[in-house]
Formats: sequence, C-alpha cells, structure tokens
Amino acid sequence: MAAQKWSFKITAVRKVLIALAALAAAIAVYRLATGLGTTTNLNDRWPWGLWIGFDVLTGVALAGGGYSTALLVHILHYNKFNVIARSAMLTSLLGYLLVMVGLFLDIGRWFNFWRPFVSWGYHSVLFEVFWCISLYTLVQVIEFGEIATERVAKSWHKPLKKIMPVMLILGVLLPTLHQSSLGGLYVIEVGKLHPLWWSPLLPLFFLMSSFFVGPAMVTIETTLAGRALGHRVEDNILRSLIRIAGVLMVIYLALKIIDLVNRDAFGYVFAGGLESNMFLLEMIVGVIIPIIICFTPWSAGRSGLVTFGVLTAAGLVINRMNVVITGMYQALGPGYFPSWMEWAVTIGLVSGGVLVYLFIAENFNILGRHEEQETA
Repeated sequence: MAAQKWSFKITAVRKVLIALAALAAAIAVYRLATGLGTTTNLNDRWPWGLWIGFDVLTGVALAGGGYSTALLVHILHYNKFNVIARSAMLTSLLGYLLVMVGLFLDIGRWFNFWRPFVSWGYHSVLFEVFWCISLYTLVQVIEFGEIATERVAKSWHKPLKKIMPVMLILGVLLPTLHQSSLGGLYVIEVGKLHPLWWSPLLPLFFLMSSFFVGPAMVTIETTLAGRALGHRVEDNILRSLIRIAGVLMVIYLALKIIDLVNRDAFGYVFAGGLESNMFLLEMIVGVIIPIIICFTPWSAGRSGLVTFGVLTAAGLVINRMNVVITGMYQALGPGYFPSWMEWAVTIGLVSGGVLVYLFIAENFNILGRHEEQETA
C-alpha cells in the first residue's frame, strides 16, 4: 500500500498565522504557570473579560454554522446545501475546540478543570453549559471521524457511518441547549446588566442569533476557502442560505422591539451615551443592514453575500461583547480593558484554527460536493 501523502503549502500569510499561533501558545503556557493576574487585566469586579466574552460566548455562537447547516441538510433535507455541509461542520468543530481552550485558560485554578465531570452541580446554568459544550464537541469529533476514516483508519469508517444518524440528531439538539443557556447566565444579572440587553428572553435571543449567524459564517468561510484553495460555492446556494437567516433576523428584530416596549426600555435606545450608541451599532450593522441586503438584489452577487456575512458576524460579536462588557459598565464601573496578552491569545487562537482548517481541507474530502453520500 502506498504511503499517505500529506500536503500543507507554506505561504507568507500562513507564516504570519504560524507566528501568531506560536506567540499565543507561549503566552498560554506563561498564563498557566503564573496565573491570570500576570497575563490579564481581570479583577474582582471584572472576573469575565475578553476570553469569556469573545473566545467563549462569541466563539460558541460563531460556530453555530455546524448545527444550523446540519438541521437544514440532514433533518429538513435541503439537499442543495450538501455542498457546504462538511465545511460548515469542520468550521464548527474547530470553533468549539478553540472555545474549550479559551475556557480552560480562563479557569482560575486550571488544574481543577476535571471537577465538573465528577461534581454534579446540576442546579447551575454554567454546569449545564459545560456539559452540553463538552458533549457537543465530542459529537463533532465523532462526526469528523466519519470524514477522516475515508483516508486514515479506514476500518472504522463503516461503524462510524452507521452511528451518524444518532450523532446528527444529538448534534442538532445539544447546541440549542447551551446556546440558549449562555444567555441564561446573564438573566440572573438583574439590575447589573443594562436594560437594553437584559431580558427574560435573553436565552431565546442568544439561540436565534447563533442560528442566523451560521449562514453568515458559512458564506465567509466558503469565500475565503475559494480564494485560498480554489473552491467555489455557487452564489445562488449561498443566497438561498442567507434568505433563511434573513427570515429569522426579521423575527429577531421584531421580538427585540416588542420586548423593549413591554419592559419600558425602548427609551434607552435613543438616550445617547455609550450603551445607546453601542446598541444602535449592534442592531444597525448586525441586523438591519443585513436584512436589507438579504431581501434586495444586493444579495445576488458575491460582494453582497460577503457583506451580509461580515456585517452579521460583526453584529454578533458586538452583541456578545455588549452583554459581557458594555452592558455591565454602569454596575461594575470602569477598570477593565483587555491586556495585550489577552488580545494576543485570542488572535493566536483564531490563527491556529485557520491553519488547522487549511491543513484538513487540503488533505481530506471537505470541499467536494459528496454526491456519493446521496447515492450510498
């Protein structure tokens, strides 16, 4: 049997990504050795910062393309989206692995990371989030195993393929639990989180936004993959995908307005100040403009599709950071801004994820159309 040939092109961009990932790895080791105090600007008033706000809350949501695409392709049988199913799953898997790393680094006493596996604090929302994210990551690893065993450890391919229906069902169910529960973490912040973001509907808002940002991330990922790896997904497929997201965004926007009015909080929207301006930025950039793009001829071309993806993803990032940081400033006061090491680790984690995606996409059947799956 011929030896497996592996490839990974080294380009100038990839050298920069490798350097950023290496710097992040070095800082991570330093953080584990010396503690949070020497590497972050976190304090007793601000125990959660960039690593929780972006690496975890935002990262989990941006990785939502995996479960949303799986729902459309494998549960609802929109077969035209098969062409993006594997790449969406891979992006989601890598996103969740990076979330796990970010969460691990943010644990004060990281050597106690194993305790939730044996200490059943089932009354805690965070405990449920931990278990759901852990189980979903495991499910995604198994799902990727079906792809990997097409090339390596081939004897495992048929057994893994047989259990895929169960894994796919779990892979759609589990994210709905922890995506919403991440919002539930902030429902208890009554009187601390600004009224523009605090709401009893926060778990629903987190769940809905994690779903409609999925097509946005798929659009960005497929476009970048097309440039880097010579793979292109037809514009009409991506347009159909973002139309689904657009419908959900309209419902999301309507619920936001209704919720603000019912809680007598709508007046804060145009009150001026940091919170008001950041909320308007979040909604205009991340929801209203993407909706306009989605339902106008602008979405007919690749530039409109990419603009939709970038703005929707940016709006999601702004939303999560608003909940974690902006919305808490009145209660907790100033005193936190991420250190350069926090930024370096976050940027390095993303860089590492991109490098791993490129390696896997170059060596496994990720970007093909996979017609053989439909006839198997």
